[in-house]
Amino acid sequence: MARYTGPSCRLCRRENMELFLKGDRCYTDKCALKRRNYPPGQHGQGRSKTSDYGVQLREKQKVKRLYGLLEKQFRSYFGRADRMKGVTGANLLSLLERRLDNVVYRLGFASSRAESRQLVRHGHFTLNGRKATIPSMQVKAGDLVELREKSRTVAAISDALDAVVRRGVPQWLELDRDAFKGSVKSLPVREDIVTPIQEQLIVELYSK
Repeated sequence: MARYTGPSCRLCRRENMELFLKGDRCYTDKCALKRRNYPPGQHGQGRSKTSDYGVQLREKQKVKRLYGLLEKQFRSYFGRADRMKGVTGANLLSLLERRLDNVVYRLGFASSRAESRQLVRHGHFTLNGRKATIPSMQVKAGDLVELREKSRTVAAISDALDAVVRRGVPQWLELDRDAFKGSVKSLPVREDIVTPIQEQLIVELYSK
């Protein structure tokens, strides 16, 4: 699966929002958005007009970059959400939150989603007792995500778990810090997602 390999801080500046793509650095004064609070590029500090389409596009791009997806994969998630019962926008966010790499990040085993994706790909975690190496796997209520015993001394994971207090763990997840495991108490609902996202704009964009 293809992935974005360019400068991460450039994405935050373009969306004018901290996407926390570089982990702990995003909480410090080194954050590029705090130092240069304007879009990147030659005309970043110029005045720009934004159409309704532009607002919708930026919201879609923001969510794509937040979860580390490219266009084809994101559109596939939207198609699934549209076919599900309920509100399409809420369904979309629920599907994105239920990705295994996102769950690993939300539980605090990684400082960023990019790091959690790499940890999953390298086989550091099990899902319900079985080795899981696919970041896009969808978790279900009652699932158990556990750090493999041989991976419990990895410094990056230990540091991330020490800092989890600052970020917090969502209500739909439960972390057992001492046992290096977390469980999915329930499926995420819209109220569980506190990131400022206007999913209706994405629905309007794809519905044109």
